[in-house]
Amino acid sequence: MPVIEDIQRNAPQLVEIFRDLHAHPELGFEEQRTATKVAERLRAFGVDEVETGVGGTGVVGVIHGKGGHNRRVGLRADMDALPIREATGLAHTSRNDGVMHACGHDGHTTMLLGAAEYLAKTRNFKGSIVLVFQPAEEGLGGARKMLSEGLFKRFPCDEIYGLHNKPDGKRGRFALRKGPMMAGASFFDVVVKGKGSHAAMPDQSKDVIFIATALVQHLQSVVSRNIAPDDACVLSVTKISAGSAYNVLPDTAQLGGTLRFFSHAVRDLAQSRIRSICSGLSSAHDVDIEVEFREIFDVLVNGVEPADAFLAAAGDILGAENVHDDERVTGTSEDFADMLGEVPGAYGWLSHAGTVPLHNPSFVFDEELLPIGASILARVAERQLA
Repeated sequence: MPVIEDIQRNAPQLVEIFRDLHAHPELGFEEQRTATKVAERLRAFGVDEVETGVGGTGVVGVIHGKGGHNRRVGLRADMDALPIREATGLAHTSRNDGVMHACGHDGHTTMLLGAAEYLAKTRNFKGSIVLVFQPAEEGLGGARKMLSEGLFKRFPCDEIYGLHNKPDGKRGRFALRKGPMMAGASFFDVVVKGKGSHAAMPDQSKDVIFIATALVQHLQSVVSRNIAPDDACVLSVTKISAGSAYNVLPDTAQLGGTLRFFSHAVRDLAQSRIRSICSGLSSAHDVDIEVEFREIFDVLVNGVEPADAFLAAAGDILGAENVHDDERVTGTSEDFADMLGEVPGAYGWLSHAGTVPLHNPSFVFDEELLPIGASILARVAERQLA
């Protein structure tokens, strides 16, 4: 693999950075140490502008090229960890009990730092490169927070790129899909308010457990009986709770879950049906049922031209035979979608050795990816600003 020579030479340093970040994971909007380390590195590399506190704990750096061009390319990495107790047994295992980099964001941050060091040193491009280190990707709205604080007004970008590791045992493969590639996600919460009673006298109750479990069953019809087969949608009820004693019928039950979709029309139809089902059961059983939706992720849509540019850059590093534009759509979500909603760009998957899945306590990031990912990010910026 023709990894950029200067970046490959710095591979031991990248591993050192990565292991330090891995040992000190921080949850979303709590990435104080991580942000400080990132900012210190960027300043040490000679990055022209370094701004901290963007979107809470985000960091943005700007590198100006040698030419007098006004185009600006963005490169983005996420920084947050997950509330998972690590079980890898690594020497650099998490020192923050119950928090772990189980999704590889420590690797993504390290890759972007590796690209930043190289680009700040060489500056063989026209225009500027904007380095976006984003907090709180894991469902907490870090991208939206940065955007709400004027990310692209303060640091304009003509296009932006990001990537994610993929533990599928196929190191050296890069893949994406043009157009919609990752699902949007709504979270929903439902509260059923009935009437409690002694468990031996259910006739005196309005049994919320009976109603809530019926609701779960009815919700399974939302996709199967309302969404066209070629319009992908997933509805999963992921939590349900009620009661605290064996001999008491409770007066309240809660359930929650997620909708995954690839178009707003499908999302709106599914949400409408959920509301109707809740309303119908409310009337049928004479109880109050409240439902609330939270829009957590938008659909991630890769632009055609940026996708081609990203594939070409990855081909320079991995070889054209190892890059693919036929990646399957996935029901998982990624809040880089919000940035792509404002600026054209593309997002890709970089495969690595090991097959323990993401978000698993035993997930181990493939350190061999660090110079590869850094090289792909650096190369797409160089190509687009040639």
